[in-house]
Amino acid sequence: MDLMDIIRRVVPPVPWADGEKIPWHEAGFSRRMLEEHLSQEHDAASRRGPTIDRQVAWIHEALLGGRPTRVLDLGCGPGLYTARLAALGHTCVGIDVSPASIEYARAYAAKHALDCRYVLGDVRDVDLGADHGLILCVFGEINVFRPADAGAILRRAGQVLSDDGVLLLEPHTFQGVQQQGESGSSFSTHPSGLFGDAPYMQLSESFWDSSSCTATTRWWIVDAGSGHVTLHAQTMQAYSDSGYTELLRAAGFEDITQYASLEGDEAGVQQGLFALAATRRLS
Repeated sequence: MDLMDIIRRVVPPVPWADGEKIPWHEAGFSRRMLEEHLSQEHDAASRRGPTIDRQVAWIHEALLGGRPTRVLDLGCGPGLYTARLAALGHTCVGIDVSPASIEYARAYAAKHALDCRYVLGDVRDVDLGADHGLILCVFGEINVFRPADAGAILRRAGQVLSDDGVLLLEPHTFQGVQQQGESGSSFSTHPSGLFGDAPYMQLSESFWDSSSCTATTRWWIVDAGSGHVTLHAQTMQAYSDSGYTELLRAAGFEDITQYASLEGDEAGVQQGLFALAATRRLS
């Protein structure tokens, strides 16, 4: 691609037409994203350690009653939740498409003798195992999938949840997704960064589609040396509270409880996110 492709771009974009997610699966991007996951300077890719500590404590004590169980983390990243849960006695499985994150998680678990297994794969089609007492899908991961895919993921999760198991989602609020779509455009330059090891210019633009309730962000990355342009894009689906309830019930879940955050209702709120716990409907 070149600069004329930016000039000729479709505005506003068609949701999901330019790509479904930023390239977590690519080796270089995955490596650079891992650095962001592990950073203790921000909460953009993953939360900082103390926040995850509090969230895991709430999950272990309030949600699971302190009882060890089998945990499945969908979109586990570098295993920041599973490692902590395993240290509390849980048996954990994590799935992610990022090779660098999975490599890090495996090495950390081996070094600390944690009962964790990590699978490199797409949560839409990889084997999810069986009989999990807790299934996690946090940090708004469910919103980056098309509604049909999100529903299919939740149905598959219900099929591998134990009879007394709990699904714990942390989705974006409707307003959080809308704000992302209405955040406008920006321009920045980088000697290196998330989208490249060499100097580049980054042109970002976000759009809110009220008809589909989606926010699409495009990142146009211009290599400073060659002028070559690379396009990355991601669309997020917004749901109302009732929309999440319908999505979960259609996937076979019931007893849906909403919490302010992954620390319950009594602690701080992660802006634009909240938590939903649900149980599998028994036939």
